[in-house]
Amino acid sequence: MKKIMAPPQKILLIQLGDVGDVVLTSPTIRAAKETYPAARVSIIVRKPFGGILAADPNLDEVIEFEKKRGSLASVAGYYLSFVGRLRRAGYSLVVDLRTGDRGAIFAFLTGAPVRVGTFLGYRRWHNWLYTKTVHDPPIGPATNHPGADQSLRIVRSIGMDTTDSFPQLHVSPECRNAAIGLLAECGLRAEGHWVTINPFSRWRYKEWDNDKWGEVIDWLWNRYGLPSVLVGSPEESVAAGKIVAGREAYAFTLTGKTTLAELAAVIAMSSLHLGVDSAAPHMATALDTPSITIHGPSNWRFWRIINDRQRVVSPAMACVPCNRMGCDNSARSACLEQLESTAMLDIIDEILHETGIAHER
Repeated sequence: MKKIMAPPQKILLIQLGDVGDVVLTSPTIRAAKETYPAARVSIIVRKPFGGILAADPNLDEVIEFEKKRGSLASVAGYYLSFVGRLRRAGYSLVVDLRTGDRGAIFAFLTGAPVRVGTFLGYRRWHNWLYTKTVHDPPIGPATNHPGADQSLRIVRSIGMDTTDSFPQLHVSPECRNAAIGLLAECGLRAEGHWVTINPFSRWRYKEWDNDKWGEVIDWLWNRYGLPSVLVGSPEESVAAGKIVAGREAYAFTLTGKTTLAELAAVIAMSSLHLGVDSAAPHMATALDTPSITIHGPSNWRFWRIINDRQRVVSPAMACVPCNRMGCDNSARSACLEQLESTAMLDIIDEILHETGIAHER
């Protein structure tokens, strides 16, 4: 595609999505730097997601936006300060990678001469905040990562692209050392073989039964002598503790004990990552850690790529995927309730042998 402007000196990307969206934006960041290597590239993400991009060599600046709460005066003061910072930066190109109102408003308030966003025919005022709106952005080659292609399609329309469209996260030495310390408290070595498991999602209808995760943990230990490390947010620590209970000799929990950047370091050092449809499997993919992800109602084809190191387990039911929030939007997914642990174990067995990790006891 033809570039729409002279080489910009300062580029701002706006990605106000969830953790998985931020991870999948890494090829777009790379596209900006490869296309304009002399430009200073910045990105806005929601707090505290910035940590997972802090070590990215293609970024010069990570800006975190916080949804401020408090008095009207304090909230207004925070927003004014934040917008003032954006205006003083003097960006020459701003690209909003989502379709939300906040990103569009931030793009407009930067005052950048070129502001790019997705065209929304049903929200005219939204489109007016940009100097260029992208209609039907071009889809990448079939080999592209479908999740990463969501934002790459937008920048392709203005002449940016990358030779490598696969998501990639970078771990700083500081975060790696912090992760090594946390693992040592569990009696695990960074160089050893162990599995990370994230059984949790923001949405309950994506989760699998905890007893079945227990069966997986027991099988990994009894068959291959592989310990399991549960990861997740502080809100999920109680549930993780229940899964680990009675398995303290070979199952450990770092749930709620890591920052996002440290979590990336832990996943990067693990031999295999297992999880449900959430951010952690995206992180595993971007860290080149073999992973197996359980998908029920949600359509993995939109967000994941399958290869020798990344697999998906999905119930063999005609209604899957239904793209609903559980059966009849009830937050309960019968397809996942009926998915037995053997479906996961068969694929774990396969990937452990293919990657050379498997050594039966």
